[in-house]
Amino acid sequence: MAIAAAPPQGEGSHTLRFLPRVPSEKLSDPAYQAYLVLRTTFVVAPILFGVDKFFNWMTYWPKYLWVGFPHFLSVSPQHFMYGVGVIEIVAGLGVLVLPRLAPYVVAGWLGGIITNEIILSVARNGDGGRVFWDIALRDFGLMIAAFALARLAAKYAPRRLVGTKRS
Repeated sequence: MAIAAAPPQGEGSHTLRFLPRVPSEKLSDPAYQAYLVLRTTFVVAPILFGVDKFFNWMTYWPKYLWVGFPHFLSVSPQHFMYGVGVIEIVAGLGVLVLPRLAPYVVAGWLGGIITNEIILSVARNGDGGRVFWDIALRDFGLMIAAFALARLAAKYAPRRLVGTKRS
């Protein structure tokens, strides 16, 4: 499969690209492949889940929320989830634009989600309600994957946005 070369750009031209041109030998590196898989996942998934917080297509998201958080802010659980959706969309875009920094933010966000699931499970366990230990464990795995992406990005992500001029 041949990859067409981009036309040369003249001196002083600017283009903003988020993915650099990658030599084929780098694409055969398993660690670089892992970086690409994780980066793509942590761009797409947070954006999709964030958008779904507004529509509740996949599930009714407020059922996974401890009531104390929206109560503290004096908002409805659904309005709280709108804020969560915005944060998740920004996190996905952050991984696209700032792949060396944003995965740490995503990992911290997942830590907050895990904390919510633990609080909710402990609070509901006493009253026979639904608990979310399994989801907390899954999100712990995602948090570890976000840390792995951050570490891989330290080696493979560009130090600056590709195509931007240095000052």
